[in-house]
Amino acid sequence: MDTIVSIETVPAKGEIDVDARIAGAFAWFTEVEARCSRFNPQSELSRLCDRPGVAVPVSPLLFRAIEFALAVAADSGGAFDPTVGDAMARAGFRRNYQDGSANEVRSAAPCSFRDVLLGPAGCEVTLRRPLTLDLGAVAKGLAIDLAAQELSGIDGFLINAGGDIYAGGMNPDGHPWVIGVRDPREFDSLAARFSVSGAAVCTSGDYERASAVNPADHHILQPANGRAAAGVASVTVVAPTAMAADALATAAFVLGPREGIAFLEANGVEGLAITPTGERFETPGLKGYLE
Repeated sequence: MDTIVSIETVPAKGEIDVDARIAGAFAWFTEVEARCSRFNPQSELSRLCDRPGVAVPVSPLLFRAIEFALAVAADSGGAFDPTVGDAMARAGFRRNYQDGSANEVRSAAPCSFRDVLLGPAGCEVTLRRPLTLDLGAVAKGLAIDLAAQELSGIDGFLINAGGDIYAGGMNPDGHPWVIGVRDPREFDSLAARFSVSGAAVCTSGDYERASAVNPADHHILQPANGRAAAGVASVTVVAPTAMAADALATAAFVLGPREGIAFLEANGVEGLAITPTGERFETPGLKGYLE
């Protein structure tokens, strides 16, 4: 998952085995990594990408991640596109930051989400041409959501996976959890504070990872040309699930501040976009979450 994961829980009442629930929640991150990593050549995703032109049966978990990624890609007009894996590798994002594993470029030919076909009966995927799927913008969110399901029944819990957060129930004081979002340029300052319960808060920012090829470039690429998206420094989304918040934040980042905020509003989630000059754009309903 290439990130640090922490889980905080409020002491539970009753017969719930909190330690077992937490262990089960952490296990989902390992499982999703094994299914969805583009860096591990033995992952289920890598094995799928090694078989272009063939209808490949896949696990329900991997199918769920790909299906959701394709839906966001279609809804965003390709601003979000899970077939950017080869473009990411060429741009210098080909190694896992935790263990150094890497993916090779499978093709330099243009491709898009339309080159990924889902089986009519489900749990089957066909890649129409050689390409590398990158599920980074959905897999971590999916792991968070599965972990949150594992923790259901606990009065309050907070899952933090590298700054992508799901807040369940209430905090130790009996109030909604307060989530701070850092300023994309003033790292010691907060851009906003959100009060949330039963929702995810995920941010896509141009400060998160620099390219090994060009350190001035970041990791959120425009699928149309493979270059780093410009015009936005960060997009934060509040959504019912982390998978939706993460993917929609990435799509909105590529779309730009005005179109991105309109896209988030159309999808029924709340968001904040901040430009490199500090200009802020918000969905109308965001004020209900702001501290």
